[in-house]
Amino acid sequence: MSTHFPSEIGLNNGTRVLLRRLEEHHGSALFDFFQRLPLGLRRLAWDDLDNRELVESWATKVDYESTLPIIALDAAKIIAEATLHYRKRGPLRLVGRIRWFIDPEYRDHGLAGMLAGRMIEIGRENGLHHLCCMLATRFEEKDINALEGRGFVATSFPEYGTDPDGAPEDLTYLTCKL
Repeated sequence: MSTHFPSEIGLNNGTRVLLRRLEEHHGSALFDFFQRLPLGLRRLAWDDLDNRELVESWATKVDYESTLPIIALDAAKIIAEATLHYRKRGPLRLVGRIRWFIDPEYRDHGLAGMLAGRMIEIGRENGLHHLCCMLATRFEEKDINALEGRGFVATSFPEYGTDPDGAPEDLTYLTCKL
């Protein structure tokens, strides 16, 4: 999977950030990053972002055959984490699944759109035909808008998911033909 990393990008507020692949020594900083996310969003993540051992293992046990993890850094501080998941076999081998989290202090500066654009570029370069993702509608509305601005088509699924307490959550599934 082609990467084009590290690379520097400029946010709409003038901040310069570095995009790079997640590496083994980033584990502790990645956990610290996830702890800065709003509790509601962490609770709806597919994995337990409060489990330090699990999060740090993502940096030490990266499987580049199925996942391309990217982090955005402002100096040494992780401000975003994005992943492109893909398969080498089966009917979904030409479909990549993306997800990302952005530090609340760095929202509204174009980073979501830039990450989406980078994932589209990488997907195309590597022969994927589609990208998709599933987002929690009430917490990730701005990300949904950023993806729609990059050509993703959104489909809403009211009460499709549940929060950890069993309350229903609306989810939005987004797809993009590359």
